[in-house]
Amino acid sequence: MQNRSWWHPSCGLRGRAALVVALLVVWALLASAVALAASGAGGDLVKLQSDDSQWVMPGKNYSVTRYSGLDQINASNVKNLKVAWTFSTGVLRGHEGSPLVVNDTMYFVTPFPNIVYALDLTKPGPAIKWKFVPPTDPRSIGVACCDVVNRGVAYGDGKIFFNTLDAHTYALDAGTGEVVWSVKQGDVSKGETITAAPLVVKDKVISGISGGEFGIRGFITANDIKTGKQVWRAYTTGPDEDVLIGPDFKPFYASLKGKDLGVETWPKDQWKIGGSAVWGWFSYDPELDLLYYSSGNPGTWNPDLRPGDNKWSMTIFARDPDTGHLKWAYQTTPHDQWDYDGVNEHILVDLKINGRTRKVLVHFDRNGFAYTIDRATGEVLVAKPFVHVNWAKGIDLKTGLPIRNPEKSTKQGVNVTNICPSAQGGKDQQPAAYSPRTGLFYSPTNNLCMDYEGTEAAYVAGVPYVGATVKIYPGPGGHRGEFIAWDATTGKKVWSIKEPVGLWGGALVTAGDVVFYGDMAGWFKAVDARTGKVLWKFKTGSGIIGSPMTYKGPDGKQYVAVLSGVGGWAGLTVAGDLSLDDPTGALGAVNAWGDLVRYTNKGGMLYVFSL
Repeated sequence: MQNRSWWHPSCGLRGRAALVVALLVVWALLASAVALAASGAGGDLVKLQSDDSQWVMPGKNYSVTRYSGLDQINASNVKNLKVAWTFSTGVLRGHEGSPLVVNDTMYFVTPFPNIVYALDLTKPGPAIKWKFVPPTDPRSIGVACCDVVNRGVAYGDGKIFFNTLDAHTYALDAGTGEVVWSVKQGDVSKGETITAAPLVVKDKVISGISGGEFGIRGFITANDIKTGKQVWRAYTTGPDEDVLIGPDFKPFYASLKGKDLGVETWPKDQWKIGGSAVWGWFSYDPELDLLYYSSGNPGTWNPDLRPGDNKWSMTIFARDPDTGHLKWAYQTTPHDQWDYDGVNEHILVDLKINGRTRKVLVHFDRNGFAYTIDRATGEVLVAKPFVHVNWAKGIDLKTGLPIRNPEKSTKQGVNVTNICPSAQGGKDQQPAAYSPRTGLFYSPTNNLCMDYEGTEAAYVAGVPYVGATVKIYPGPGGHRGEFIAWDATTGKKVWSIKEPVGLWGGALVTAGDVVFYGDMAGWFKAVDARTGKVLWKFKTGSGIIGSPMTYKGPDGKQYVAVLSGVGGWAGLTVAGDLSLDDPTGALGAVNAWGDLVRYTNKGGMLYVFSL
């Protein structure tokens, strides 16, 4: 009762003024607490992604530009870059992906056994804040197609999310590392694994499945961010109800229209073991509210065993993230005959095409063509080869279909030679970057060709279901890699750097007009974003297949970080101690990369650089 005197008119102006001030203070404290809780929990990732002091998503932002507005390190002073600190991961297989930095903590996950580290950046060293070792099923090692890699963690709602090789998704408390929830997404005994990084979109965690070489049936899953409960799952083969195709599906091209194409474009029941895995990257457009990703190769690699377009393999999807319903799709390589997985990233930008600004996605496909696509409709606006391509003469923009070269079509019992690019693609999963300052895309590429022969294959659950003999070798010029700057409005290369040993890691570009990337020998390089001039390089302990990132530390300095650790399909000859006797070993990688043992060794190290 006495407290009610605050409200009595006789308390006077001074009392009322004090009351107002007190209420304002309380309101400010509450608002501050709510804001702090929201930012600490990942809250609005749409806002957090623009904070260049942090790196809160695998591709820096929902558009996957891998661009940072930090410019302390720039083209004029990057030559002075030095190692600030290093951290051994304790694991020796292929280190793909990149760390996240949220507030003052760095998070990353290793290859199998998928150890998650949280490093306190406020402590010298820095110090390990926590470490989580999941009980990962060792059987998953035997059914991982192309090394036991992992492409990173995701953040949101105060949690760190990651996938394990044995097809589980975990949510950990970002502050303590304690398990909040975990769910089983797939069955290792069937060859289902997960190597991709998840993505948080609103109140859902998005994950895909790996295992296309084991006759799995590909899918993408959305789980509730708080409980892990499955909200929806969309398959990449099968009837429309399984692919989540309904009346709101409006593909741009006629070849993509029709009922149950995920069944009708396959031989009887082949779609049930048709691969088409989802092991690449995810993008999201908050304005259009569309989630973008792609599916991989159809199973088997022997195309004679699966006549037809084999939908929805090799397809770019645009889905409603709340329901999973498909809005549009575009199949880059119908009836794939070369293992041109279409899983590479989709970079979302606005570009002026033919005098008109369009909302586009830019996609460097394994098939060797770089696509600029209207991301609202699925219309292909530009499609040009970014590497040497001879399996097709081009892309027909009226139909969206490739103009195939029949001389390079593969078949059972015939060894078709000199197909370019190889099964490892014009570019594999290693992500490109985009700078709004230059308007250019920066991409690592492969200069590889191959011989390919389809062979008999019989499906047995959990056993490789490939059906091809492949031999891969360097393409024209003899170099195995090339780092390029690309104009996606015209489909033209602006500048390039030929890399003899090859590239399997991603790119980073900054407002300092510097592009960072690493090569298979372990050289980490900084080049001028406008000219391609090499400005700085550093030799790491092992080949680089990870993607660099940058952040601002608690001390206000800009840092650049990259994981070193050779592996992946290209580096499996070293990471997996493979015999080099059979040139077709590791699905052709032995012949292409057998000499890597002369350039690098196994590793597992995080390198962080500063001025």
